[in-house]
Amino acid sequence: MNPDRPAPPDRRIGAVTRAGTLPDTSAPGAAYDVVVVGAGVVGCAIARELARRPLRVALVEASGDVGEGTSKANTAILHTGFDAVPGSLEARLVREGQRLLLDYAAETGIPVEPLGALLVAWDEEQLAALPRLADKAVRNGRRSTRLLAADELRAREPHLGPGALGALDVPGESIICPWTTTLAYATQAVRSGVDLHLNCPVEKADPGAPHRLVTPRGVLRARYVVNACGLHADRFDALFGRRDFTVTPRRGQLIVFDSFARSLVRHILLPVPGALGKGVLVAPTVYGKVLLGPTAENLDDRTATGTTAEGLAGLLDQGRRVLPALLDEEVTAVYAGLRAATEHDDYKCAAHPGLRYVTAGGIRSTGLTASLAIAAHMVELLAECGLALGAERPLAPVRMPNLGEAFPRPYRDAELISREPEFGAIVCHCERVTRGEIRAALASTVAPASLDGLRRRTRARGGRCQGFSCGAEVRALFEEGVGRPWREG
Repeated sequence: MNPDRPAPPDRRIGAVTRAGTLPDTSAPGAAYDVVVVGAGVVGCAIARELARRPLRVALVEASGDVGEGTSKANTAILHTGFDAVPGSLEARLVREGQRLLLDYAAETGIPVEPLGALLVAWDEEQLAALPRLADKAVRNGRRSTRLLAADELRAREPHLGPGALGALDVPGESIICPWTTTLAYATQAVRSGVDLHLNCPVEKADPGAPHRLVTPRGVLRARYVVNACGLHADRFDALFGRRDFTVTPRRGQLIVFDSFARSLVRHILLPVPGALGKGVLVAPTVYGKVLLGPTAENLDDRTATGTTAEGLAGLLDQGRRVLPALLDEEVTAVYAGLRAATEHDDYKCAAHPGLRYVTAGGIRSTGLTASLAIAAHMVELLAECGLALGAERPLAPVRMPNLGEAFPRPYRDAELISREPEFGAIVCHCERVTRGEIRAALASTVAPASLDGLRRRTRARGGRCQGFSCGAEVRALFEEGVGRPWREG
């Protein structure tokens, strides 16, 4: 917590705990008003929204950091919702969420680049589908889409592979930093009074008045509970006697190409979507790299985040068709994420008033875009369950460190470096990460507990050498800085 920033009036300052026993909520009146289970992008957004109210709120996460699951391993697209099912809850929340997140990103410093997307047709069947997709976009309120002939498409994307027959131009599709988004929500929630309990899996729930949530670190009591468990949302539902949907983990493998590939692509290049999702895309990232992926593989294992030789080979084959020159560039990293697919075509957000319990289930790849709108919707559902929200209060302000290449980075900020020389001392040369950024991250409100967490806050060890050159120094700074006071920017 920045000691120079005053707390909001009449609000407790939240706490972040990773170990030790939980606060005693057994005394009369000591129970949390709301416990949100799951600190991915949706859970953190819900906790932030609840922090606007005079409520005692906890955000509980099984892992040691926020955004450790699906939220950290996606394609980082800020969608317009042009191809959502018209009239669905997802379509409405994506449309509202995009507007809210664009405003929030500008307010808090989350990097966003509005590149626009091209939905490319490679055969006659796909070409015939484009007018239907344009009509769907209009029904979803996106009237700016238009069809492009092959020659105009080629002028817009000169490195595109041969054989493209046309495209649907989708202005407004953007790229965003998913790591900073989740962290911004969590940081603002904690600074506004929410307690964040990490390494705190809920093993058992005893519904009652209040509910008892049993964890290895003790029992939490809550008047209301929010299920934001992502891949495990159906299993958590079962703890409350609900079996409304089944999550099928859908693995998406991705390949990250180095920054030298960035000049090859100007837009987000989308395929015509199929039965398993939006398909394999080629997209720049805000970090100056290029993504190829994801695959779409339905699995039984909810922990299977490893990549496979077969999956990566399939991606390269598809990438060769879309952007042949991309395969001549160096691969920086490969990774895989799991999406919470269900048997339903829409989000499964539900209120259970008799249980004082709400669920945000079936939140797939659009969950990042829709997160703020989902949060507002879930708070409405809590009110339907009987939660007295109270008057809104202002949230504590946040301004996040910039990780985007299109915006000023600390190593280029002469004024900052003159005040704080450590922001001019580069440690990770691949990603231009400075000692000042690392130390500031280690003393931030929601500090990293691992080197991977530090990477998501600074990009350190995320470049072409993957920490080969800077790993020892980054680790030394991490070990030295855990618990060390450092002034936040």
